[in-house]
Amino acid sequence: MQIERLYQIFLNHPHIQTDTRKLAPGELFFCLKGPNFNANSFAQQAIEMGAAAVIMDEETGVNNDKIIHVEDSLIALQALARHHRLQFQIPFIAITGSNGKTTTKELTHAVLSSTYKTYTTVGNLNNHIGIPLTILKIKKDAEMAIIEMGANHQKEIESYCEIALPTHGLINNCGKAHLEGFGGEEGVRKGKGELFVFLEKNNGTAFINSDLDYLVDMSKNIKNKIFYGNSQGQFITTTLSNDPCVTLHINNSQWGTYEIKTQLVGAYNTPNVEAAICIANEFRIPLDNIKSAIEAFVPDNARSQLLIRGNNKIILDAYNANPSSMEVAIENFVAQDAEHKRLCLGAMMELGEYSLVEHQKLVDKIIGKGLADVILVGGDFKKTKHPFHFFEDVDKASEWLRKNEVHNSLILIKGSRSTQMEKLVTAF
Repeated sequence: MQIERLYQIFLNHPHIQTDTRKLAPGELFFCLKGPNFNANSFAQQAIEMGAAAVIMDEETGVNNDKIIHVEDSLIALQALARHHRLQFQIPFIAITGSNGKTTTKELTHAVLSSTYKTYTTVGNLNNHIGIPLTILKIKKDAEMAIIEMGANHQKEIESYCEIALPTHGLINNCGKAHLEGFGGEEGVRKGKGELFVFLEKNNGTAFINSDLDYLVDMSKNIKNKIFYGNSQGQFITTTLSNDPCVTLHINNSQWGTYEIKTQLVGAYNTPNVEAAICIANEFRIPLDNIKSAIEAFVPDNARSQLLIRGNNKIILDAYNANPSSMEVAIENFVAQDAEHKRLCLGAMMELGEYSLVEHQKLVDKIIGKGLADVILVGGDFKKTKHPFHFFEDVDKASEWLRKNEVHNSLILIKGSRSTQMEKLVTAF
C-alpha cells in the first residue's frame, strides 16, 4: 500500500535526490545512510529547500506533511524502482562482468540508441543505490533499457536482478576482480553467475562469449542463448590493426565482410565490440547504424583513452585495475610499436589475502616482458621484489616524472581507482 502511495507521488514528482547539496525544488529526497553519513539529519533542510517529499526511516523530531516515514529508506527506494520497472514491457538488458562491462554497456547503448529510445546506467551507477536511481530515470517513451551491474560479493547480482528484472543478460567475463569479497576466482564466477541463474528461472535470454569456455558452461541450463565470439558465434572477428586503436574485420553470412575502425585502445576491447554487435543484431539494428555507432564511440573517464601530450602518446586506462585487466593491458602495451615505452602502474585493491601474491606475479610478468622504464605506485607494490621505481603515492610519482621527462614515447597509465593514477597525465 505504501509503495502505491509513494509511486503516485513519484509520478507527479519524477526526480529523485539523495544528496541535499544537489537537491532542487520539487524533487523527492530519500534519506539514506552509510558508514559516514545519515541523511535523516538533513530532513528539515530538504523540506526548506523545496523537496516535494522526504522519505526517512528515523524519528528526528521533524514534523511536516511532506515527511513519509518508512521502515528502511534504501529498501523503499529499491521497491519503488522495482514497481516502476514493472510498468514497462520492453527489453531490459543486464550487463555485468569483471573487466570492460562499462565499455560494453556504453557500446551497446550507442548501437541500440541508433534505432531505439534507449535508457542506460549513467557513469558507474551500478550498485545498490545507482541501479534503482537508473531505473527511476526511465521515462514512458523507453523502448530499451540497459542496466549495468557491479558487484564485489555473493548475492549482490541476485538482489539487483530482483529490482531490474532483466529480460536479457550478458556476463562479459569473470576475472580476478574483488577476490577479497567473492572469495577467489570460483567465487567470482558464482557471484557473476547469479545473472544467468535469474535468466534461467525467468526464461530470459543470455548473450554468451563462446570463446570463454567457463561462460558456455555457466549458461548450460539457460534455454534462450545467443552466442558471439569465433568459436560458435554469429560472425567471425579478426583484428586488422591495434596501433594503438583497434580496427576489426567482421565476417558474417548475412552481412558479408566489413571493417570497423574503433577509437578504443587495446585488442582486449574486441570482445566488448563483439558483444555490442551481437546484441544489436538480435534487435535488428541495421548494419550501417552498428558500424557508425561503434566508430563514433569515444571512450572517456580514463577507460581505454588515447591522449596526445606533445610528442607522447598516453594510454589512460586508470579507472580501475585487477590482475586480469592488468595482464591484458600490459600484453597489449608490449605489442605496440613505439620508440620508447614507459609503464606506470598503480596498486590493485580488494584482493585480500591474494594481494601480495598477485602484485608479485604482475611484477614478475613485467620483468619477463623486458620492460625497463617502469613506475609502480602505492599499496602492495611496496612489498614486491623488483628493479623498478616505486613511489608511495601518485603525487610523489608525478614529481619524479616531471624531473625525468620522456619524448616520442608510448605511456600506459593504469591502476585501481583509489590510487588516482590519472593525475600522472599532467606530468607529461
